[in-house]
Amino acid sequence: MTTDNTDTKRASKKRVSKKEAESGIQRLRIRVRAYEHKVLDASVKQIMDTALRYDAKTVGPIPLPTEIKKYTVNRSSFVHKDAREQFEMRVHKRLIDILSPNPKVIEALTNLSLPSGVNIDVKMM
Repeated sequence: MTTDNTDTKRASKKRVSKKEAESGIQRLRIRVRAYEHKVLDASVKQIMDTALRYDAKTVGPIPLPTEIKKYTVNRSSFVHKDAREQFEMRVHKRLIDILSPNPKVIEALTNLSLPSGVNIDVKMM
């Protein structure tokens, strides 16, 4: 019985996305990634201010799960094999949706200068 409920939920999600596609609603999806969360939050605030300046409807910023990569290495190369060090890299992510963007918003976002270390992926949906 639980599989039927999940199948109907999946089917309803597909219908919603098809309805959005048929109605012609465009959406700009921006994924922002950085190693430092303070730099990331400042960049997201800058993007949100730019979008709001041109009266664009925004959804977000939605915090996505932090990606943690862990590396374990030996402290010594020859003796003390049990002594190890662990290092980790954390990648913080945020998601911003801009609903029905006009050309002025897109131009302003492309001319935006963000700090180094911030990676941006933009998709038109």
